[in-house]
Amino acid sequence: MKYLYLFIAFVLINTCPLFSQQKADAASNSKPENKIKQYWFVMLVEGKNRTQDSVTAAKIQEGHMANMSRLYYEGKLKVAGPFGDNGNWKGIFIFDLVAGCTTKEELEKLLLTDPAITSGRLTYEIHPWWTAPTGSFISGIPVK
Repeated sequence: MKYLYLFIAFVLINTCPLFSQQKADAASNSKPENKIKQYWFVMLVEGKNRTQDSVTAAKIQEGHMANMSRLYYEGKLKVAGPFGDNGNWKGIFIFDLVAGCTTKEELEKLLLTDPAITSGRLTYEIHPWWTAPTGSFISGIPVK
């Protein structure tokens, strides 16, 4: 029986550091800086064709909003929104690289499903962008 206790003690002493190391590895892998990945940042810019009448412009805007909603629910569009001033920058999109946007060409095909772009009301600039896929737009300080 004494040997059984010694064996159990030996196993516990030698496996505790392994569990401790696994826990430390898991903690370090959960840090945002260890999860950085690429996304696509799209700057929506004022297009050259903004001469549509108000009814047509409203219909284009309705299609633009519906397209963004579709892309969001497909998991492709992560962030979208307009700017609040009257500059040439009209808004931004951030697309997930993994969810059907692995190349710039694939992303451009998605952008061409937007009536605001195909009508010429908006044009775009595409930039690869890296960040950790964490966080949110909830106010306050993140919980650690």
